[in-house]
Amino acid sequence: MRALWIAVKSRTDHATPLVTIVALALASTAAIAQPTVALELEGVRFAPTVDAGGARFDLNCVGLLRYKVFIKASVAAFYLGAGVAPEDALADVPKRLELHYFWSIGSTDFAKAADRLVRENVDSKTLEQLGPRIAQINGLYEDIRPGDRYALTYVPGVGTELALNGHRKGMIPGADFADAYFRIWLGERPLDTALRDRLLGCESLAGRTADTPVS
Repeated sequence: MRALWIAVKSRTDHATPLVTIVALALASTAAIAQPTVALELEGVRFAPTVDAGGARFDLNCVGLLRYKVFIKASVAAFYLGAGVAPEDALADVPKRLELHYFWSIGSTDFAKAADRLVRENVDSKTLEQLGPRIAQINGLYEDIRPGDRYALTYVPGVGTELALNGHRKGMIPGADFADAYFRIWLGERPLDTALRDRLLGCESLAGRTADTPVS
């Protein structure tokens, strides 16, 4: 399995055991949990719809990543603009990813992970063009504690907003940036292919109640 984007270490890094745990180190196994109740997974609830940046987003699906089967790392929820099909997720369309964490993670771990995974999903020319904006978003990350939640929201013509626990951290412009950055989770070489397939392949949950099972 590819390392979780929140703290991906390079193949030559010598990460501490704690970083290894929270990062879902290379070669670990991810368990993409099937939610038993719509809008809730591992006690973490997600709104069926979100209004942000002047757009409405509908919850498409949720997934859980584990480290070595037994240790929960994070829960992810993927939203799409109203009426957008999952197969168009990497097009220039409204999209939103929420990530709820079960471990404390340092801000530099986010930056290292993003740098690596963007590099694996774009060509060298694109990477060079995105360099200043990748540095910009890396500078927005803060250390987090268990229970914190980052949200990454893209609205065409507006940009990609990073928010922590509902508080806006900053906005990164460009459809090209959004395309590259969301590939961390949704691209051909994502942090984990099973999680990608889960977030994109689940039947849309919009309009379901909290008591409706997820297939």
